[in-house]
Amino acid sequence: MAVAPSRPPDHSPEHEPERIHAEADSSPRAHETLKHDDAFVVVDTHGDIGAFGNHADGFFYNDTRYLSRLEMLIARRPPLLLGSTLGRLDLQLCSDLTNTDVYSNGALWLHKDVVHVFRTTYVRDASLRQRLVFTNHSNIDLYLPVTIFFDADFLDIFEVRGMRREKRGTVRRHVESPHSVGFSYSGLDRVIRQTTVHIDPEPVSLKETSAFFRLHIPAKGSQRVYVTSVAAGDRAKVPCTHYVKGLLDAQRHLRRSESQATSIEVSHPDLDSVLKRSLADLRLLITETPDGPYPYAGTPWYSTTFGRDALITALQVLWLDPCIARGVLRRLARYQAQSHDAAADAQPGKILHEMRSGEMAALREIPFGLYYGSVDSTPLFVVLAGAYIEATEDKEFLREIWPAILKALEWINGPGDPDGDGFVEYARETENGLSNQGWKDSHDAIFNRDGTLAEGPLALVEVQGYVYEAKNAAARMARMQGDDDLARRLQAEAAALQKQFEEKFWSPEIGTYALGLDGRKRRLDVRSSNAGHALSSGIACPERAMRVIEQMLSPGFFSGWGIRTIASTEARYNPMSYHNGSIWPHDNAMIGAGFARYGRSDQVDTVFNGLLDAALNMSQRRLPELFCGFRRRAGREPILYPVACSPQAWASGSMPHLLKSLMGLKIDGATRTITLSAPYLPERIGEVTVRNMRAGAGSADFILRRKNGGVSIDVTDCRNGAKVVLA
Repeated sequence: MAVAPSRPPDHSPEHEPERIHAEADSSPRAHETLKHDDAFVVVDTHGDIGAFGNHADGFFYNDTRYLSRLEMLIARRPPLLLGSTLGRLDLQLCSDLTNTDVYSNGALWLHKDVVHVFRTTYVRDASLRQRLVFTNHSNIDLYLPVTIFFDADFLDIFEVRGMRREKRGTVRRHVESPHSVGFSYSGLDRVIRQTTVHIDPEPVSLKETSAFFRLHIPAKGSQRVYVTSVAAGDRAKVPCTHYVKGLLDAQRHLRRSESQATSIEVSHPDLDSVLKRSLADLRLLITETPDGPYPYAGTPWYSTTFGRDALITALQVLWLDPCIARGVLRRLARYQAQSHDAAADAQPGKILHEMRSGEMAALREIPFGLYYGSVDSTPLFVVLAGAYIEATEDKEFLREIWPAILKALEWINGPGDPDGDGFVEYARETENGLSNQGWKDSHDAIFNRDGTLAEGPLALVEVQGYVYEAKNAAARMARMQGDDDLARRLQAEAAALQKQFEEKFWSPEIGTYALGLDGRKRRLDVRSSNAGHALSSGIACPERAMRVIEQMLSPGFFSGWGIRTIASTEARYNPMSYHNGSIWPHDNAMIGAGFARYGRSDQVDTVFNGLLDAALNMSQRRLPELFCGFRRRAGREPILYPVACSPQAWASGSMPHLLKSLMGLKIDGATRTITLSAPYLPERIGEVTVRNMRAGAGSADFILRRKNGGVSIDVTDCRNGAKVVLA
């Protein structure tokens, strides 16, 4: 290895060596997301933020970007990427880098690939932390010029997404000490937001947006540099913990969470890796709130409290970790609307849709500070409460949230059904609210058969199913509370809704349930995946459910990778759209749960295999929020949707949810019974090992195996009266 003299003529910050640039990589870089509670970072695989004009990168905290640039250069050039990986627990991004050729005064001073840089990044306690280990693989000492650039623009996350503002607050920068630079932003909301960048060891030169080092690296030796960015809002700054201690604390916390939840392991290595990725992503998205663990919807754009997303996610993984459901229910009960607020689409009893804490929300430049424009969060809140209580027999918690359940039922029968026709419907109250308020909430997602946009108020097919399920669940909980009169009334209301639903929503013209009813109570005769949700709730009659299943698996819906949001025959079908022909993993999982509910676990296999194959072709084997609905072709991978959240909570819960459907799993906390009703194990699943599955106060371990064309079960342990039944 040829290396020129170890010390080039001049290494001052103003005069670093010249160098050639042929090997420098300025192509678009892949990105990863790291998160802890209310802080997350979008960082490229080099470990940089904002390099080469990547304007969506950043270190974010409470909907504000606290660091907009963090870039490391060797001799003023970007290093070359050798490779990058996420750690097993998704805590740390590990980037392996090396130097380019470096010239000084026209002569080659340092060959490329002499210095290895091992750069690791993680987020903890509102801090972004990096460690850079520079190793000299030459036989002589080096004095390596290294520059780290950093900056903070304090943009609201909606500005980062592209919204423009007429006025902003003021950013100030100042060097606080030889080791640190402070940034502060005086917002228009009169909140001071601050970032402090700590550098260790002390650099040769520290300016407001850069630090310069002349690292003396002995032959075959190493030097370390630590960079920590601490975000603080209108509260005291978070103390800075040593890099290694913070990482070990984070690892211990995640392992403790893993040990408390049910674990699943399958013998098929590909499926096992996809499931482990799903659960690791879900742990990443869980935020410890004052109310308990809460899955934030997804990064980068939805890393905050959402109602619908968290409710569905908690339902998906209730069998694995009921503590998540408890945290979701408690938090949403605390923020349940108490009064009418047109700007927030809020009415008493309604459950939250979205919460934001940035400057634009505080100034009501966006309506999402506490926003309630979701027609389905309220019935789903009751559905989750019923499922949680059924699985855990947690009567004390039921008493705690029962007032919130009653208020939710009052909203369903009151403001949720303003014309009193028995169907829950929605219409935004101001122009700033969401025009569509079901899970398909893009402006063009709800339309007529000819493609024209539907006019409201709109009653969606899946929402009526959620209401039906909610009333039945509430009836069971009322009976537990000793209120038999309320239980009978709720059951009668559910039965009446089911009858009326069949009369109004079934469309003979399209052979399935309509997408919804418009403001004049006309059917929206559109073949949509929404009809599949009617199966998961149990509102559909068995004969028509079979027809829905058949249609969901027809070529118009099923692409080979998954079920599209609308069929390819429909007027607004576009496989590249957000809601009109794309494939959403959580949508598929809920439809699969509907198949299983009507005794067609064998058909769940088709959906399961499609999504599994899609995941195996995705980066990190991670299912994103959605992907394009193009037909599967031999030798081609799924087509990604460019701005899909990844990771995303209910996408992460989809494969565990489908596995639960294949297992035919039902948990009865009152009798501490785990029932596997007609389980179906596809050949590629192999053997499923389940440990620490809870049923009320009991828990059990068991193994499912394929045997003689069916499924056998080996119960390896039962605790506190738990029992496992194969039905």
